[in-house]
Amino acid sequence: MILNACSFGSPESIVNKHAEVMLTKENELQFRFKMNEKMLENKEMYKVRVTIHNQELAAAIGEEQIMYGADEVASGRLIAADEENGNFIYMNPLPLLKDLHVFDIEEMIVNGNAISVEMISEHEVIAKTYLNQFWSQI
Repeated sequence: MILNACSFGSPESIVNKHAEVMLTKENELQFRFKMNEKMLENKEMYKVRVTIHNQELAAAIGEEQIMYGADEVASGRLIAADEENGNFIYMNPLPLLKDLHVFDIEEMIVNGNAISVEMISEHEVIAKTYLNQFWSQI
């Protein structure tokens, strides 16, 4: 199954069944997805930009935008795809600074396009989509 919300690259850029947000037992949100291997054939290095579009969720996380790999860019390093494990991307979990009910978080993510993710090479956006699947360990 392919994620229909993908607006850059091929419509098969991010595999739907692996594009999700997980609420951990420690009340943290983790963003996880899998890139289509063909998307990264000529782009081995990239950054990931996560944007929180829902204001209540952004306040709970404490940020509206998170750049993964941004600190490493200064020293010339970006995040690299883990090709041995099928290009899975697992973000470090972010603690919620404000308690939200699990059902409210699910509603924001599943029905509200609350979180988008972009894969960015040095000069262009490789893929962009909304993370619309949610599951909880709680």
